[in-house]
Amino acid sequence: KLMRLVQQTYGLEPAGSRGCWGLDDYQMLPFLFGAAQLVKHGLIKPKSIHNPDFVDMFSKDFMYFGCVEYVLSVKKGPISETSPMLNDISAVGRWQKVKNGMLKMYEGEVLSKFPITQHLGFGSIFQWKA
Repeated sequence: KLMRLVQQTYGLEPAGSRGCWGLDDYQMLPFLFGAAQLVKHGLIKPKSIHNPDFVDMFSKDFMYFGCVEYVLSVKKGPISETSPMLNDISAVGRWQKVKNGMLKMYEGEVLSKFPITQHLGFGSIFQWKA
């Protein structure tokens, strides 16, 4: 929520955005953490993001739905058009599979990119071996 506030307050725009093809133009980790939070939930399914009442009801308690609520508030139109990746992910049947897919995506899109990881502080615990 803090990062969203900073982005809105200062009108920040993402660098290298994938536009509507990204999960959220700025953040991916909240979606990953939110999917992990829902892995053991028996009633809420990934397709529930298409129900505005579910999104509203669960956005305060579940990080994933909070992220979806934010995306819906900044992008106008149906989620299938404004966020096709979120729409595709919603077709996955289980949160475990969503979480695993997002983890792979995060590794590929963030951690394996040198222009991003070069800014991380490396030290004796988290060492960079070039």
